[in-house]
Amino acid sequence: MEAAPARVRIGAREANVQAFNGSLPGPTLRVRPGNTLRVAMTNRLEAPTNLHVHGLHVSPEGNGDNPFVSIGPGESFDYEYVLPDDHPAGTYWYHPHHHGHVADQLAAGLYGTIVVEDPDPVPVARERVLVISDLTLDGSGALAEVTPMEHMRGREGGTVLVNGRLRPSATAAPGERELWRVVNACPSRFPRLSLDGQTLRLSGRDLGRLPEAVGVTEVTPTPGDRVELLVETREGTSTPVAAPVDRGSTAGTMDGMMDGTTGRGGPGDGPGSDEPIDLLILAVTGESAGDLDPVPPGLSPRDLREEPVAAQRTLDFAMGGMGGGMMGGGRGPGRMMSFTVDGQEFDAERTD
Repeated sequence: MEAAPARVRIGAREANVQAFNGSLPGPTLRVRPGNTLRVAMTNRLEAPTNLHVHGLHVSPEGNGDNPFVSIGPGESFDYEYVLPDDHPAGTYWYHPHHHGHVADQLAAGLYGTIVVEDPDPVPVARERVLVISDLTLDGSGALAEVTPMEHMRGREGGTVLVNGRLRPSATAAPGERELWRVVNACPSRFPRLSLDGQTLRLSGRDLGRLPEAVGVTEVTPTPGDRVELLVETREGTSTPVAAPVDRGSTAGTMDGMMDGTTGRGGPGDGPGSDEPIDLLILAVTGESAGDLDPVPPGLSPRDLREEPVAAQRTLDFAMGGMGGGMMGGGRGPGRMMSFTVDGQEFDAERTD
């Protein structure tokens, strides 16, 4: 795996992004419970980076899923992720997790999907991996600079992509069942997803298949979330839509007063838009498929509500903005916010 600058086509424009192995998103990795995944990671960026396998039940130490690994520009690192034999099947993903660079590198295009195969898969006509991401380009096609307000409240890109493309097309036959593995790789956007004209069932979330697929009209994956949807197709053209979600504002709407918005970075064709976005176009035509096989049930999760409590502790999470004392902005040039646990900001050199 190589993290490097890349030039890709987005709609009618050429864009300068960052990508794994030159593709947006990076390659989809498919593994099974009990597998060992080895990744030789090379950094061709100008900043340090690393690799995080988001959601996998693997060791966070050594050359496992260790967020403290720092791969400098021009350096390489060999990762090894050992999946347990009982690892939950489902949709996971990977992205950099180097402190201080995560949002920039994720927004630039460094992300990809991991699928842990199900030993008892749902019978489907096809499976689609759909990675939702967003970015903002300047007039030259380069990644736009992040504003101070976006640093405070989280950036939402002016262009929303599916698998690195602008409103791609897909086809299916009537009466088919598809599995859509949806990854929200946006740094801050909450896309409220709906698909009029088709039957939609939620079959899985971050941790694999639910005990029973549930009929839904919409679902809202927050940043980093994955959802698995069963789409049972009906004839016609349908468009999955991402509707805006008001994430609120920070510091008593201080950001809204400063930049003229209400704190909502809407998911239109520019930040602040309240218009829904068409994500892709699904055309369902042709002869109808046969009867659908039943969906096998998923495993019931362990119920922790009646488990004995071994210990209790209290953690004090706090946020500060501009002002005095703890609100003084913390370390670093242009710093506007501080986040603390028990009164202390994060420090990679300190273990609490």
